[in-house]
Amino acid sequence: MDLNAYYKLISDEGRAQRYLSKKCRKNGHRFCPRCKQRKLYKLADERHRCSRCKYTFHDYSGRWINYGRLSAVQWLSVIKLFELEVSVRKMSLQLGLSYRAVYGVVSAIRMAILSHAEDAQSLLGGEIDLDEAYFGGRRKGNRGRGAAGKVPVFGILERDGLVHVSVVPDVSAATLLKLTVKKVRRGSVVYTDKFGSYNSLMFCGYRHLKVDHQKYFSSGKVYINGLEGFWSWAKERLIKHHGVSKNYFPLYLKELEFRYNNRNDDIFDQVANYLCDLVPKRD
Repeated sequence: MDLNAYYKLISDEGRAQRYLSKKCRKNGHRFCPRCKQRKLYKLADERHRCSRCKYTFHDYSGRWINYGRLSAVQWLSVIKLFELEVSVRKMSLQLGLSYRAVYGVVSAIRMAILSHAEDAQSLLGGEIDLDEAYFGGRRKGNRGRGAAGKVPVFGILERDGLVHVSVVPDVSAATLLKLTVKKVRRGSVVYTDKFGSYNSLMFCGYRHLKVDHQKYFSSGKVYINGLEGFWSWAKERLIKHHGVSKNYFPLYLKELEFRYNNRNDDIFDQVANYLCDLVPKRD
């Protein structure tokens, strides 16, 4: 969203509310967030009651955006600053809100992004790069696969397409092959380095080509430079957070995946859509 449209949107609280409320509806219709019934009764306090399950709700009920007590204008301001990759501390200063409040709503944005990524079912295909990387850790010692105290991450990059990254417990063949089969269409051409965990890919329905990094970084189309470029891009952006705990690292990782996959797009409207999605029920 360009600045003129953004400033017009936040110029009035009612306009900001209408923008967000519209995103909470399905095909323009308000519905019950519990049973999806469209027949509702409007109450005197502007809330609605479902005619089927009798649930009383407002537009943000059951949605990610219901976290915290921000006004519509404040929410849109947070979304804009998030789009611009402003740190939580700077957001809190610019918005006049506490660090804790801003951290909470930014975490809600990251949870919404993570939830959407988990629901995405599309398979990657064509020419695929596979690689692992290691994040975090303060102890000195070996780098890469021999590093201590670091979090292993597995990446799958569709050339000229999307990237998918996951925190993994280890980089064993069983772990990496399971994720590859889950996310990559059979028959695809898969490029890796010579790490032994990839040796069984040819038996899983893929054409497997390997680059030997001890001799060269690429040989014609046999390279994984695209995914290695993503690792550098991601680590550069994580530096500004001055350390991320292992418990919350997957949220930051999925945010980076989202930003990379939408690096040529305006993500303001997309983030607003995610926030207005219903929070999925977990079994």
